[in-house]
Amino acid sequence: MNLNSHIFVAGHKGLVGSSILEVLKQKGYNNIITKSKEELDLKDSNKVESFFSSNKIDIVILAAAKVGGIMANNTFRADFIFENLAIQNNVIHNSYKYGVKKLLFLGSSCIYPKLCPQPIKEEYLLNGELEYTNEPYAIAKIAGLKMCESYALQYGCNFISVMPTNLYGINDNFDLYNSHVLPALIRKMYLAKCLQEDDIESIIKDIGEDYNEILKEFGISKDNINIWGSGNVRREFLHSIDMAKACVFIIENINFKDLIKNYSNIRNTHINIGCGNDISIRELAYLIKDIVGFDGDIIFDHTKPDGTPQKLLDISKLKNLGFKPSINLEDGIKEVYLHYKSRK
Repeated sequence: MNLNSHIFVAGHKGLVGSSILEVLKQKGYNNIITKSKEELDLKDSNKVESFFSSNKIDIVILAAAKVGGIMANNTFRADFIFENLAIQNNVIHNSYKYGVKKLLFLGSSCIYPKLCPQPIKEEYLLNGELEYTNEPYAIAKIAGLKMCESYALQYGCNFISVMPTNLYGINDNFDLYNSHVLPALIRKMYLAKCLQEDDIESIIKDIGEDYNEILKEFGISKDNINIWGSGNVRREFLHSIDMAKACVFIIENINFKDLIKNYSNIRNTHINIGCGNDISIRELAYLIKDIVGFDGDIIFDHTKPDGTPQKLLDISKLKNLGFKPSINLEDGIKEVYLHYKSRK
């Protein structure tokens, strides 16, 4: 891989893809190929094959996926498994078919069993039952990981999979209906603070004229906000730029053959990407509350599902390969919050 390599970043507008794109540009890569959903539907096998056949592509970074929080995953189960399988199948197979030199597939830490030993080692994959609420998405990502591994073993492809922990960043999805917990909390706290300050203009700019109905639906008031679950589950959060730097490091320095420990029973060649520390959702909520400056109460709705009790990745493999993250959580959240406010 060199600065003139032709690199296709699939999913460049999402949190993962945009962060990787930013790091690639910072490092001077000058032949980066991107396509919006409107330009290239990755679920369409004919269009994907036509794209690969008509473009010289050396490196593929597969960050495109249908993603969402616990509510979206549990509600749109069929969409999550179908769309992710279709995207992966089309991109990975055509990368093999048209001689891509290296592919990096991005999965998610939700591929691991619900009641997994902590911290989670790569070898724990498929050793237990998945969390029900995101089972379709997790199964799709496991299939993508195994597809890369299988194409590497059968065809000699240099296809590597990485499993990032929960990510956050300035290009996050803040949609109250389908965002992940950290950006959702930032937006809820921001709106609640605006209510406390009687800043209706900012609320209208944020969610529109019918803001009263939306605020009520999501349990946001000037006195308190409601959060799904007990707040006791623990999650690990990694800044998207740290994730992107890890991905580019792996693309530049690591090959599939470097990840093989033996030749008789090769599996779990993927690499966890995390920070090595976790925090409870309750602690996270109060941290964001302090950063935003919301002077109200937090109510945890115990009738709603918590999800997996704890998800902390073991990042020994990543560290042994020569990389470790650098952005601490509080500083990262402050950056994201200030950026969110500036967009309004």
